[in-house]
Amino acid sequence: MSDDAEIIAGRNSVLEALKAGRSLNKILIAKGERQGSIRDIIGQAREQGLVIQEVDAAKLDQMAAGVRHQGVIAMAAPVAYVEIEDILSAAYNKGEPPFLVLLDELADPHNVGAILRTADATGVHGVLIPKRRSCPLTQTVAKTSAGAIEHVPVARIGNISQTLKSLKKQGLWVVGADMDGDKNYYEADLSGPIVVVVGSEGQGMGRLTKEACDFVVRIPMKGKITSLNASVACSLLLYEALKQRGMKG
Repeated sequence: MSDDAEIIAGRNSVLEALKAGRSLNKILIAKGERQGSIRDIIGQAREQGLVIQEVDAAKLDQMAAGVRHQGVIAMAAPVAYVEIEDILSAAYNKGEPPFLVLLDELADPHNVGAILRTADATGVHGVLIPKRRSCPLTQTVAKTSAGAIEHVPVARIGNISQTLKSLKKQGLWVVGADMDGDKNYYEADLSGPIVVVVGSEGQGMGRLTKEACDFVVRIPMKGKITSLNASVACSLLLYEALKQRGMKG
């Protein structure tokens, strides 16, 4: 069994976890399994917008480590996900302009954990993670976050550009970090309601994500290497925002 996510194996156990509203990263179903309660599980998982993946039964055997899985396994998150509305409400209740981070297809759990740690230190109200092609909350993320995972709310989102459009309508500014940004990150106004978008480790921000940004900033670099680790780049932006918000507060 992987130590990276809590495994819930077996039809009844998975169904109960779905009914109880447990925060699940995804549901794995053995190829060809569509009988009986598996159909209920698929239906409920779809209603909740969960990722459903078909895999070989042998993979489920390996993951279940001797537990009878009956063709289905759910991978649970170590903490509960929240809704974006909860994050925004918490910011407004504190009388603070919302300060969010969106991770655009970040795949490395160590980077996600490190970003959660910095987010906690800089007063970020919440982190947004896409449901697909992104690292969910796992035990590795939790360990790397050094406890921050318990304090920084995380919401899972569907379409990134639609989410950003919705946040813009609610008055938030979207700032992306990219090598070909318009200005240096410390020249941008990061003091108001913002969403800081961090691109993936290899590709950076996707084209549609970049187009959804109100402005794109760069981190000046003098060395031979042309990019920073995603969590380091994010930290620079978050600390600059903290500095500016402190100065205006």
